Amino acid sequence: MQAVATQPNAGRKKRGGGSNTNLLRAIRSLGEHRKLLFITYGALVIATMAQLAVPQLIQNMINSITGATVANTILGLPEFAQGFAAGQAGYTVEELQNYQTNGASLLITSAVIIVVFAAIRGLFSFVQTFNSEKLSQSTAFSFRNSLFAKLQRLSFSYYDQNQTGQLMIRATDDIEKVRLFIAQGLLLAVQAILLLVATLVILFATNWQLTLVVLPILPIALLIFMVFAAKAQPLFMGVQQRLSRLNTVLQENLAGIKVVKAYHRESYEQKRFDDSAESLLEQQLKVAKTFSFLFPIIFLIMQFGQAAILYFGGREIINGTLSLGDYQAFSLYVIYVFFPLGQLGMIISMMAQASASANRVYEILDARNDIESKPGALPMPPIQGRVEFDHVTFRYFNSGAPALEDVNFSIEPGMTVALLGGTGSGKTSIINLIPRFYDATEGSIRIDGHDVRDVTLDSLRTQIGIVLQETNLFSGSIRDNIAFGRPDASDEEVIAAATMAAAHDFITGFPDGYDTKVGERGTTLSGGQKQRIAIARALLLDPRVLILDDSTSSVDLLTEATIQAALDKLMHGRTSFVIAQRITTVLNADLIFVLDKGKLVASGKHADLLENEPLYAEIYYSQLVEDAVQMATSSEPAVEAQNPS
Repeated sequence: MQAVATQPNAGRKKRGGGSNTNLLRAIRSLGEHRKLLFITYGALVIATMAQLAVPQLIQNMINSITGATVANTILGLPEFAQGFAAGQAGYTVEELQNYQTNGASLLITSAVIIVVFAAIRGLFSFVQTFNSEKLSQSTAFSFRNSLFAKLQRLSFSYYDQNQTGQLMIRATDDIEKVRLFIAQGLLLAVQAILLLVATLVILFATNWQLTLVVLPILPIALLIFMVFAAKAQPLFMGVQQRLSRLNTVLQENLAGIKVVKAYHRESYEQKRFDDSAESLLEQQLKVAKTFSFLFPIIFLIMQFGQAAILYFGGREIINGTLSLGDYQAFSLYVIYVFFPLGQLGMIISMMAQASASANRVYEILDARNDIESKPGALPMPPIQGRVEFDHVTFRYFNSGAPALEDVNFSIEPGMTVALLGGTGSGKTSIINLIPRFYDATEGSIRIDGHDVRDVTLDSLRTQIGIVLQETNLFSGSIRDNIAFGRPDASDEEVIAAATMAAAHDFITGFPDGYDTKVGERGTTLSGGQKQRIAIARALLLDPRVLILDDSTSSVDLLTEATIQAALDKLMHGRTSFVIAQRITTVLNADLIFVLDKGKLVASGKHADLLENEPLYAEIYYSQLVEDAVQMATSSEPAVEAQNPS
């Protein structure tokens, strides 16, 4: 299928890029929470402004202290010498008298104002931090819901090409990496930019000559950070990919733990996990090595800047062109320049992780869905059950040989069709195409004359009942699982469906009846019990087209006969496609399709095919004759069996 083939190429292109485009898309999504965004970054601005005011207040305090000290010294001299001494110190006598009189009160006032500004900064920092966390959690909530909704809509072909463990990591860990950047990294980045720009403006306004000493350091630092950022993103992408592989091994092992233990493969699985964990560790150490080199460089640059300020500022103090308070304020503002530089290392680390994770998240959100309702598709009207395959050829992705090749047939409403053939003959492909789990590569499939690609998916699938070979139940009660396709069904309807599927008796045998919890994937039930609940789930839909993929494979002959009797009643008047593994399916079918290597090689009734079609006879005697012998030797018809299990 062309649509399937184009999708992975697009995905590889995205994975190979080192662009921050998807991270920017994630940041733009914050616009959906404008109120929180305004509160968070408004509080950030106020807290930063309060922080910027502190060095100026400290400057006033130090100048008050030094002024009062000089005043006490000079005003203690003879009156005729006071004017000359004050001029030499850079003051007037009146200024010194003011310092001497009001020095203590100025000191107290400055201290109180510093405390007030600290309280303001603390309050708005709390508002900023809390709302930033709330904003990031809201964004992550939206991401998870969108990702889950997209995973629900993606076609089977997408899951054929992607492992469950990798998808789980993207829905959990990758979204969390993006959330952490929004909660902390983005906030730190905005704060760093705001603090850096405002501080440089203040420094230029205060002492532009001394500011020029610091300025050359900034582009050097930024260049180093850009180089590290370019190297960091691929490293973090590698971490996420290896984490996905580790999670895949874990998920597969837990899902197949019975098989692992049955075949005594614990040591092998342990080695698989150890190899994946070691690969992840190696990649994480590469990241650690890179950033272990980055942070010492940051501090080295900061020390160069501080040494330069100490030297040139000290010279101005010695020459009398810079007061001690002015120098202290300038030094604090220079720290505000270096502080964002120190934060850049953390920001780059978080941004690189978030960028790699955002690419992986949006790779799913942007994935092309091969199977979807086309624009203008109309709802499928209530169907009667006429099914036609018109020269249908179908290929799975990356498969050279077709799974089905030029298949033609027409089934009238109410007919039961048995699909018979060896492994890989195309039986499952036929039943996958009817509800449009996949699209035909060539040809068309019509139900009641409607091409399945011309109607909406929901209206098509709600009229088709399906019981798959692999029975999937969900955590919850038996009732919830039976009513999965119709959550609004009444208890009477659920019980009726369970009764038709020969499930009511064993369900009522449980202490909690229909409220019995089935456990993860139905592990508390036997294979036959799970199969009958799955059949009841399909019966509740009252479908006009019924698909049974080896639906009695998990039950014994006695139970099968009970189920088959119910299915015979159910299939009456409905178009049914049944993958045949039992002789009863073949004998009761209105029509038998014999498939071989994707081709429909024969069709007809049992007696005719057995006499005239060698391939059917071979399959019959090799696969079904033992079943027939068992039926013949049964003492009584299984439908009379009591307490089927």
